[in-house]
Amino acid sequence: MTDHSSMEGSRDVLATAVRRLTSHPPVLLDARHFMTGGQGRVGAERGTLRLQAPGEVPVVNPAAVIIYEIPPAERRRFEDFQHLLHQHGTVSLGLDADAWRTATEKDRTAERFTLDGVPHMESITLSGPTEEQTIAAFGRLGRDVWARPTVGMGGDDVFHIRTDTQLRDAARHYAASGLNWLIARDAGNFNRDGRRHQFRVVVLDDHVIRACEHVQPDPDAPCNESRGAVSTLLDIDDLSPDIYQPAIAATKSLGLRFGGVDLAVENGGVVFEVNVHPAFGTLQALETVAVPYVQAHLDML
Repeated sequence: MTDHSSMEGSRDVLATAVRRLTSHPPVLLDARHFMTGGQGRVGAERGTLRLQAPGEVPVVNPAAVIIYEIPPAERRRFEDFQHLLHQHGTVSLGLDADAWRTATEKDRTAERFTLDGVPHMESITLSGPTEEQTIAAFGRLGRDVWARPTVGMGGDDVFHIRTDTQLRDAARHYAASGLNWLIARDAGNFNRDGRRHQFRVVVLDDHVIRACEHVQPDPDAPCNESRGAVSTLLDIDDLSPDIYQPAIAATKSLGLRFGGVDLAVENGGVVFEVNVHPAFGTLQALETVAVPYVQAHLDML
């Protein structure tokens, strides 16, 4: 089950993983039908979960529901459906709506990390701030910050800010878009070549299943593949503790069994965020993420 309007591409990779592991094709349902206001229906038939979506397979009685590729901005509309699935005892890794919300809304993420002692950069949330409040927050964080929406995706609407002019431009952008936002102190995560440097570590049930190193030649751009960062797949058996330990701790802090953790090791190490549905990327996504993720569902049956 994914949002079929998403162009990220995880759906096809997951379907391939299901066919590989079960020798059967999965039923592909559009998650939008089951969001608030959708026409999807949830019920039970002789104690078995029944899903009905208009215009698709009339009735599905799934053994497991594999949920992925739900855009961050739509996740609150998906929460009632998650609760229904939980009430029916559905086999799925995607049922903890509270954990999703904490990971998706970055102000909540920062609060949880603070409580649990997960290292992260100091940040200040700005919701409809005055210019004076914005400038004061900028100064408090050392006038070298990253601005981002509290709910966003893929490095969109993210800005590196070091001047008052850049700050005002960002504030106008968020105001025009109606977005709540936050600013976080720059982590100084540069490698020896002076390039932005961080890791994406995918965690499943307290084990690392995939790790990539990202290097961004543009110091003012997010360290995302979608924004030009170069990604290198790493051998997870060779990861040092300063990479895998904070990744596992961050995922556990948010209550997630599965997540993609963005972190840096420079200057003592810091966790930036945990992605509920990390993009698979282009490097061995089927083998390193999709197959283990699907297998985890099969192991629950």
